[in-house]
Amino acid sequence: MTARPDQRVRHRRRLTKRRAAIGGTAALGITATAIVTTTMLSSAGAASSWPTATGEKPVSSTVEVSGTYDGGYRRFYGSGPLGGSGQDEDQKPVFTLADGAVLKNVILGAPAADGIHCLGSCTLRNVWWEDVGEDAATFKGTSASAVYTVYGGGARKADDKVFQFNGAGKLVVTRFQVSDFGKLVRTCGNCRTQYKNRQVIINDVDVTAPGRSIVGINANYGETAALRKVRIHGDSGRKIKPCTRFQGNSTGAEPKELGTGPDGTHCRHTASDLLYQ
Repeated sequence: MTARPDQRVRHRRRLTKRRAAIGGTAALGITATAIVTTTMLSSAGAASSWPTATGEKPVSSTVEVSGTYDGGYRRFYGSGPLGGSGQDEDQKPVFTLADGAVLKNVILGAPAADGIHCLGSCTLRNVWWEDVGEDAATFKGTSASAVYTVYGGGARKADDKVFQFNGAGKLVVTRFQVSDFGKLVRTCGNCRTQYKNRQVIINDVDVTAPGRSIVGINANYGETAALRKVRIHGDSGRKIKPCTRFQGNSTGAEPKELGTGPDGTHCRHTASDLLYQ
């Protein structure tokens, strides 16, 4: 049956609106498929509940992942040499992901050692940290085209950093939730090897106090951080810094804080991007 003219007009308008939505989010590094998925999840509520572990698996030596590893929502925790939960920088991870690897449906219990290391582009989908050890995940790729994707999941009890961004490229964190933490994302401020123009994108994320900072970047290396649809819970005094700029270095010295808040160049967000609840 041939559509009437008014039906064709309405159809074209719907397509135009959908294409406009996709184009507007392209700057955040999210594909059209991800937009549809995010919309469906967002309609169910701000933050999904934490999953219940289907079983437990102690890990005494790092699990090497290439391709896709589905943990089936089992709880993985360090034992033996991986049984530490302190802040030592030289701890081994529970999982190491090769370039292009995907880790999904995993719960990391305590102790979690140094969490997850990504050696190149990687995807962490529905990964949950019940008690962050040194760091939840460290991104270490050396290519400027590397993309590290964190979609879904959450982290609790991070004394310092949740995501440590040491490598090159772009980190996109979407539909994540974090509580009781130091920093959600920090690009390395004093690594021996530094990379220019790192990008951090925080999109559709729930942050619950106490916490110190959502993202910290090095302005002198041309790094940028974009925050969109960030819901901040339990921080009526607004003590959590959304975006902080530092003077990074490669000498190992403590980085100097330059300022906090949007500046239109490095910290890219507006008041409407942050919802205090």
